[in-house]
Amino acid sequence: MLHKTDLSRVDLNLLVLFEAVLAEQHVARAAERLNLSPSAVSHGLSRLRRLFNDPLFLRTPKGVVASERGLALAQPIADILRDARKLMANAAPFDPATSDRRFVIGAPDGGSSRIVLSVLDQITRTGPLIDLAFVNIMPNNTGWTNAFASLDAREADLMILPLGAVADVFNAPARFVSRALYAECFVVAMRQGHPLMGGMTAQQYCAQQHVLVSASGSRDGFVDVFLAQQNLTRRVAVTVPNFLMALDVVANSDLITAAPKLFLAQQADRFGLTSIDMPIALPQAEMRAVLPKAGLADAGLLWLLNAIEQAVVGF
Repeated sequence: MLHKTDLSRVDLNLLVLFEAVLAEQHVARAAERLNLSPSAVSHGLSRLRRLFNDPLFLRTPKGVVASERGLALAQPIADILRDARKLMANAAPFDPATSDRRFVIGAPDGGSSRIVLSVLDQITRTGPLIDLAFVNIMPNNTGWTNAFASLDAREADLMILPLGAVADVFNAPARFVSRALYAECFVVAMRQGHPLMGGMTAQQYCAQQHVLVSASGSRDGFVDVFLAQQNLTRRVAVTVPNFLMALDVVANSDLITAAPKLFLAQQADRFGLTSIDMPIALPQAEMRAVLPKAGLADAGLLWLLNAIEQAVVGF
């Protein structure tokens, strides 16, 4: 292992050279890949061998193979180069046409599945090399604190969340900025042909067996908060971790579930479902894009935010 004093001897390009030789298993092919001469690659390998006090690559009739020490260094060097490339990509001016950045977006599946295709269309047209990762996130018993913690830890770049629907714990703290995207409300989802598909009273609603979307498995959701205000309770017979699973259960039983209206409209034909208005008054949720305030200085993140805002126009 290198001592701190050895770092002044390290040229990052030597690690890039190591990566190329490891991938190609041939000095000449690695040289071609790096736009260098074979002698330059051989000279670089000699420097690497002195730095690590190991042959690193052993000659064979067909090229070279990594030594035991070389194999052990492969992943640490890959990690260093990945971090260095990410650092330099963030330092360079952001150009969506050429950037290969990967953005992580967190949202409940009832929100992400509604917008993913529209956002993907925006990204494909203006940022063809950019990758998107959507992760499902659901509230806990303290609201969206898990989502905010994920943003703080840089595990996600941006969240799309329904905010302000229940209590202050469902609003973003001051260290975040949020942008309104579209309004969403909940309806009662049920299978086609359900005995109550023509409508139901609050009492009939409570008498049904319900499917609740809950990441923790808790049987209490935000609907229960408003039922309690009217001295009503319902029976939650099944809890599932996401809305798509809830729709699948409802489609194959007489159970019902509360689901986002726009999301259900997108999925109803696929699952053979219908919906009716909620028999109790529920506030409309505002779907908002949430990001750290520091993200406003990130040209790439601002570009992503703009792409999402354009994608949801007309929702």
